[in-house]
Amino acid sequence: MVDSAEKQRGYEAQLRDAGVRMTRPRRAILKILAETADHPDAMEIFRRAVALDDSISLSTVYRTMKLLEDKGAIQRHAFAGGPSRFEQADGAHHDHLIDIDTGNVIEFQSDRIEELQNEIAKSLGYDIVHHRLELYGRKRRKR
Repeated sequence: MVDSAEKQRGYEAQLRDAGVRMTRPRRAILKILAETADHPDAMEIFRRAVALDDSISLSTVYRTMKLLEDKGAIQRHAFAGGPSRFEQADGAHHDHLIDIDTGNVIEFQSDRIEELQNEIAKSLGYDIVHHRLELYGRKRRKR
């Protein structure tokens, strides 16, 4: 498993390879991304970054996220009803359940769902090359 410092160095290398200068604000943003286990939006990343370095601008957050997305280091998710959220791209395949009341994003993996998707594609004469499954739900109330 890759630790957050190594992940941060990887992000830095990708940006340097793209010709981007590594500034203190960018390093703070990369540190946040390397350490996060959730799916923050740009405003949440900005809020966390400003706590580390109050010279960071929201536009720096957006530019950095775009560069990392273009390099394939992070994934942007445009979940319905909310702002784009970001996650590290190096994790194992998983799907998402979005709580429509809280906006929480829950990652899950189901072999049954994967098998069913492959079965459906095969029955229609296709091989799946990529997919993204998003479920939207509301937490059940205890009865």
